[in-house]
Amino acid sequence: MATRDEMANSFGAEAAAYEEGRPGYPAEAVAWLLEPAGAHPRVVDIGAGTGKLTRVVAEITAEHGTDVIAVEPDAAMLDALRNALPGIQTLVGTAEHLALPDESADAAVLGQAWHWVDPVAASAEIGRVLRPGGVLGLVWNIRDESVPWVARLTEITKGSHAEQLLADGGPEVAAPFGELASRTWHWARPITRAALMAMVHSRSYVITATPEERARIDRELEVLFDDIGATGDATVSLPYVTYAFRAVKPEAGGAAR
Repeated sequence: MATRDEMANSFGAEAAAYEEGRPGYPAEAVAWLLEPAGAHPRVVDIGAGTGKLTRVVAEITAEHGTDVIAVEPDAAMLDALRNALPGIQTLVGTAEHLALPDESADAAVLGQAWHWVDPVAASAEIGRVLRPGGVLGLVWNIRDESVPWVARLTEITKGSHAEQLLADGGPEVAAPFGELASRTWHWARPITRAALMAMVHSRSYVITATPEERARIDRELEVLFDDIGATGDATVSLPYVTYAFRAVKPEAGGAAR
């Protein structure tokens, strides 16, 4: 089995599948993450991938002329983001190493990414970049396994680091941030067989699996998709729970919140 670092750095090999198969984020959840940042925030999307979260941030803040910066360590993922969102400023970097000045942003958001970072180092670095009163927002889309066919999908493809983190009590942050506030949203997306397969192929476990394991996964998925009627261009409803967390950098002399 691949190491955690190998999994964390694997996504560029399937950037096209990631873009096709992964969902966006509910606008309500992203708006909630950004709420403490004020009306005209400068937002840094860290671990931006192909821009799934970046585009929602840009869309819901467009009327305010918000400045959005996408930060991503993987060149293939960053190329996909630039192609999809040519007007967005991009930087190579990680949550632990941001090429941004001190106190230069109002919000930092991470979608499907915090489970890959060092929470102490990332909290300190993001705290450096945020202005006092700036907000750190973390968000995950997790498939709703209370639906039987979705649970079967996970049995075939194995769980993820994100799912394990949330099952273990959720993310942790460190200084200068204090306790995380949290909310959840339940929703569903219509999805075709091809997009379902792309979604599976974009998962780090599958990307880094042996050829034999990938073949097993594909065989079992074909049976599952036939069983649920995901054939041709037909769509099925894939349910999600979006988990969002936020913490605010304290003002000078104030307590973390």
